[in-house]
Amino acid sequence: MTGRQAAGNAGNAGGGGSVDTAARVMTGLFAPQVLVIALPPLVGLMADGPAGAAWGLLASVLCGGVPAAVILAGVRSGRLDSHHLVDRASRTGPLLVAVAAVVVALVLLVLLGAPRLLVATVTAMLAALAVAVPITLRWKISFHAAVSAGTVVVLARVLPAVPTLVVGALVVAAICWARVRLTHHTPAQVVAGAVVGAGTAWAALSAFGL
Repeated sequence: MTGRQAAGNAGNAGGGGSVDTAARVMTGLFAPQVLVIALPPLVGLMADGPAGAAWGLLASVLCGGVPAAVILAGVRSGRLDSHHLVDRASRTGPLLVAVAAVVVALVLLVLLGAPRLLVATVTAMLAALAVAVPITLRWKISFHAAVSAGTVVVLARVLPAVPTLVVGALVVAAICWARVRLTHHTPAQVVAGAVVGAGTAWAALSAFGL
């Protein structure tokens, strides 16, 4: 191998490493747990000011915090591979916990009179889980894609719709790219996740007349 070839290979390796690093950053920043924790307070704030944000924090703790804590405990004990649940076979337990936590959150929000938009948002989370969990028992649908796409649809109801959808679509596309780049999903799995997330969020919000 000539010196020029070696230098070229080293440059390619370095470039590939940089691209993989960018993919890992995207995966971490827009992990489902992060979005599920961040979204409810923002929606609550937009719907009902500081009081709504407080309702959103309650939803965050239950919908995002509880499943995240279970996953963290599983990673530390060695039962789970990472907080991204790369191994499909290990997803069932944490996802069932997530379903139970979202159901509890939804019941509490309804009974205690939380803002309608926040209730609709948590309903959208439950609807996405109701579709995606059975699928993931047989096929590794992307929860990164599903949650990010659903988040964009919800944010488009509280922020200017057109710019939110345009920017959101670009972010979702970048997240999907990152998941495929890291070989955690196939293109079909991220596309299916995005369709499920966006579709269930739109259906849930429409059912509430929002």
